[in-house]
Amino acid sequence: MAIKEPRAEQTPKPKRVSPWRILTPVKTQINLAMAISASSALFGLAVMLQLMMVVQRLIEDPTTVPWLWFAGAAICTVGAYVARLGAFNQAHYAAFRLERVLRTGLAERLARVSLGYVETQGAGALAKVIHDDVKALHVFVADSTPLYARAYVTPVVTLALLIALDWRLALVTLIVLGFGYGILNGAQKRRRDMVRKYNAAREQVSAAVVEYVQAMPVVRNFDSGKMSFGRYQNALDGYLTVMLDWYRAAGFPARFSWLVLSPMPTLTLVLGTGLWLTSAGDLSVSRWLGVLLICTGMAEAMMPMMMLRHMIEKVSLSVARIEEVMTAPELGQGAKVPSDTPLTLDPTAPALQFENVTFSYGPDLDPALRDISFAVAEGSVTALVGPSGAGKTTVARLIPRFWDVTSGAISLGGHDIRDMGPDQLMEQVAFVFQESFLFAESIAANIRIGKPDASDEDVIAAATAAQAHGFISDLPQGYDTPVGERGVFLSGGQRQRIAIARALLQSRPILVLDEATAFADPENEAELIAALSELMRGRTVIMVAHRLATIRDADQILVFDRGQIAERGAHDDLVAQGGVYARLWNNYEQAQNWSLGGERTPQAPVIEMVK
Repeated sequence: MAIKEPRAEQTPKPKRVSPWRILTPVKTQINLAMAISASSALFGLAVMLQLMMVVQRLIEDPTTVPWLWFAGAAICTVGAYVARLGAFNQAHYAAFRLERVLRTGLAERLARVSLGYVETQGAGALAKVIHDDVKALHVFVADSTPLYARAYVTPVVTLALLIALDWRLALVTLIVLGFGYGILNGAQKRRRDMVRKYNAAREQVSAAVVEYVQAMPVVRNFDSGKMSFGRYQNALDGYLTVMLDWYRAAGFPARFSWLVLSPMPTLTLVLGTGLWLTSAGDLSVSRWLGVLLICTGMAEAMMPMMMLRHMIEKVSLSVARIEEVMTAPELGQGAKVPSDTPLTLDPTAPALQFENVTFSYGPDLDPALRDISFAVAEGSVTALVGPSGAGKTTVARLIPRFWDVTSGAISLGGHDIRDMGPDQLMEQVAFVFQESFLFAESIAANIRIGKPDASDEDVIAAATAAQAHGFISDLPQGYDTPVGERGVFLSGGQRQRIAIARALLQSRPILVLDEATAFADPENEAELIAALSELMRGRTVIMVAHRLATIRDADQILVFDRGQIAERGAHDDLVAQGGVYARLWNNYEQAQNWSLGGERTPQAPVIEMVK
């Protein structure tokens, strides 16, 4: 998919939400940090007032040092810095705590939504929410507290003090403030739209970088980087366009407003006005000095206020994304089988049963399955075969409720799986998929997933049964060997045998195999078949298979075609019928007989259907 230059009409305007409502878990700590920060601002203003009193006493009596007022100024100075440090500490503690709460909540939520939602959102987008958006909220919480004190407490108290000292000089200060704010506000008119464009352009650059790196093998073989790097370059050009547009639109007004709201213009006007009033005998020197000391507080507070506004607008986008994931619809769960109640299966009911199941991946998409009904007896082997896209893998993934059926029902031992808790369902079903995922942990830790309290002896026994103990023992660190990200340090066959060992250790009565031998090389295939045979022993097995020779002895073969069961029965009967299965079998045999030299290739091994 080409990466286009970001445009306003292409990027939907995100919902702007208040970031404060998501801060509930740390609200008390944030309020404490804001109160401490406000006290820091008040201490700072108290320092200025006491310095004014020091000067006034010296003017009245130059021979006497006003140590009391000077000591008060020193104490308030220390208090201001201590309070400011305490506010920053509290804000950062709250930010770290909120970060943990949100990431835990997001992870738990994603564990309860359908796999369809996860795949629709994409791993990259969800990772950005969990990492980048939560990090943005951390920065907001950690840095916004002192800004709030400076942006609101300081100007309000400063204005009150200026009016008390001299309302005329207070008016001069307000004039400067209003002029600077007007310019700055004009520079901010397009800010929200530009922030939206900026975020869209930045995300497109990130996506282009990830695509370019992940597709490097394809790039080097087919593209030489021309097309793929061109996408990255287009994303960079779009980002540059947005930044230049933003700079041209707001560059000069923003810089000029910063100049107006800096201390010097306010000090200059207050100094000149105060000089005129003092020379006319209408203002005491001490009051004039007091105004000079505190008058810049209002203007200086405008910058934190605009920074705070920018932070709120920026973090609102992150909050919207976080709340979208946190409110993602969970898979429905009934209350017929409480999660803390042991699940009792009906021995007279089928181990697994599909009843008139229809399923669609989206409301606007055609059904992937239509009116599917079949039963699997306990201890039997059922094979799902058919052309690509016929619905085999969809059936396998409906069993663990990666999605919920659109209509109909799936039951285990007489219980609708929608009435089971997630843990109850997982206690009944184990899975080995076509592409096994391994965590960047040790081999032993990967085998223990799902049963972390398993002993070393149990882990070794499962690995031995899975034909994995031999290659694991040959590794330098044995079972403590890290497998790397997604198991990159192991071959495909080795990863699959680790996954089989994991399923063996869990010892669940129903086993779902989704083309578990698809990526096996000839050297590993025999060991993989032996491992699967051991895994299937004594279990109810549902297996998706493309290598038809591996399922010739299955108790039941379901032939899928265009989302429906076209045929069912045993291998010999289905071949004799001359239907879809017979066609698949003939094509399979022709593929097995083909070779470069014209000789017959070895027949694929058959999984021993042990009971």
